[in-house]
Amino acid sequence: MANDRLPVVRVAAVQAAPVFLNRDATLEKLESLVADAAAQGAELVVFGETFVSGFPIWGSVLPPVDQHELHLRLFESAITVPGPHAVRLGNIAARHGVVLSVGVNERAAHSLGQVFNSNLIFDRQGRLVNHRRKLVGTWHERLTWSHGDAHGLEPVDLDGWFLGALICGENTNTLAKYTLLAQGQRLHIATYPPAWPFDQRTGAPEYDLAESIRLRSAAHSFEGKVFTIVASTVLDQEAIDTVAQGNERIEQQLLSTPTVSLVVGPRGEIIAGPPETPEGIVTASVDLHEEIVLKRAHDIVGTYNRFDIFDLRVDKRRRPAITVTETSPDEPVYGREAVIAPTVDGEEVDTDA
Repeated sequence: MANDRLPVVRVAAVQAAPVFLNRDATLEKLESLVADAAAQGAELVVFGETFVSGFPIWGSVLPPVDQHELHLRLFESAITVPGPHAVRLGNIAARHGVVLSVGVNERAAHSLGQVFNSNLIFDRQGRLVNHRRKLVGTWHERLTWSHGDAHGLEPVDLDGWFLGALICGENTNTLAKYTLLAQGQRLHIATYPPAWPFDQRTGAPEYDLAESIRLRSAAHSFEGKVFTIVASTVLDQEAIDTVAQGNERIEQQLLSTPTVSLVVGPRGEIIAGPPETPEGIVTASVDLHEEIVLKRAHDIVGTYNRFDIFDLRVDKRRRPAITVTETSPDEPVYGREAVIAPTVDGEEVDTDA
């Protein structure tokens, strides 16, 4: 009998700008980029945080009272899951024979006031195999996105890949990362925004988005002995002009914290990326078999842990806005539709006497 061997996977991290707040044009661009990645042999193609159809970067540079029109445009370019645009994404994956991971703004089916930051994974047949909502919006993002949940906080088998995804700041959440690893994750997706202006105080160091991404990706890969594919979105000039509206200070803020896309190995080393141009595709072949020897030293979800001391519990239920309980056809109905005669000690009382 042949020995078991974990697969080698050709991966592609797409660093690109969506067509800002334009869903249909963004989906057309996405398909073109998927075709380019597939032509380079990619089996897994990963897009950044809310690539469809834009990250609410205005939240970090504009006061809330000036954000309403941009929020309306974001809502109008969001998608429902399930829905026709999710079907289109699945068809793109199937047409090019790739596993596709893409960040989206997801519109709640029941409320016009709720938008989620979601990540969708489609298999080679175009089936939606993982649908995650970001657990908690970071800082200003909470003005745009609702809290998500742990539904889908699990790796997908995909013939031995055990592929899992976290969105931006979730890659700093120790328990979220551990939850994926404890369920057998071997290949990790980390998605990020195009910029992160955070601290403009005189003399204060600005947030270094690229370095923060490298640190988080190396940490998860090293701790879990997994490969990480980092995909970020980009702010193009249209997005900058739309948000800044000619304000030079805001424009500079939007340009002050550039992003990065990478492939990181299980020793925490960068094995591919960043791209040489602001928009580009980072590709690499990753051998999942490397995990085995490395876990001899540290297997934090196995021999290098103490399950008799530590206990993590995760609730994966979706939280609906309402839970409805109705009677079955065989149950008696009480209320206006039925009149129940009063009784005393089990005997019916004649109320007309």
